[in-house]
Amino acid sequence: MRRDIEFDANGVCLRGWLYVPENTPAPYPAVVMAHGFSGVKEQGLDDYAAVFCGAGLAVLVYDHRNLGASDGLPRQEIDPNAQRRDYSHAITYLSGLPEIDPARIGVWGTSFTGGIVIMAAASDRRIKCVVTQVPYLHALKTLNITATPEGIRELHALIDRERRSLAAGNPPTLIPVCTPDPSKPETSAGRRSFAYFNGFVEAGRAVWPNQFTVRSLELRLEYDALGVIDHVSPTPLLMIVADNDEITPTSIALEAYERALQPKRLILMPGDHYEPYLSGFERSSQAARDWFVQHL
Repeated sequence: MRRDIEFDANGVCLRGWLYVPENTPAPYPAVVMAHGFSGVKEQGLDDYAAVFCGAGLAVLVYDHRNLGASDGLPRQEIDPNAQRRDYSHAITYLSGLPEIDPARIGVWGTSFTGGIVIMAAASDRRIKCVVTQVPYLHALKTLNITATPEGIRELHALIDRERRSLAAGNPPTLIPVCTPDPSKPETSAGRRSFAYFNGFVEAGRAVWPNQFTVRSLELRLEYDALGVIDHVSPTPLLMIVADNDEITPTSIALEAYERALQPKRLILMPGDHYEPYLSGFERSSQAARDWFVQHL
């Protein structure tokens, strides 16, 4: 049902898994999926892939460049434009497999990759179906909602110090993705993020370095899926949005849905950013599965 795979992404070897349905004749429709900001495939993507594969879909799950089992330097650097292109490299790889129908390939993304798949679908017409879950959609709009003016100034100061450090020949600076700061409420974004990602580490399911390069913050400022979402059409688009999302703000997601053209569907789930992965997993995974089955 699942085998290890690797493919070339413009000179970088990306690694992951290929799920192939059992007791279903080939060629199969297929879904390409990768995790959000800093995440690796073992942090719950296997659960989604199993649901999709059980419905007769082949699924390619891979780690982003610079992360997890994939190659790429600097390690732990997160580049949204490179990640968008890598979805296309994954589709090229899938299209060359005899058991895959290259005319029926969809993409799934969540959080940081929720916007990546929108950008990919707007520019790669081989993508025939899109599911985006609690998507990160626009860097500057998100920053203005989630950070204080002082926090934004500190962010730019940090980025500027890193520019000078890299120019001086120093190695990339690594900082934590999130922290279980006991001074913050358990429901705070940082503690909720740490609990989710580190839960897979504590359970022995994943190896996840809780760090990323400061330069990733500069690269993230270029992120804009909101500006191209109306170009996804006529590719069918499903958006799964949490109604109390403070990490990828609900207001931006609803604005994006309004901009998107038909065919489209919105599922608004109660809870915060992590509810679709946790208590809402059955609903979110089945909705995505059904959308892929319908349109692939």
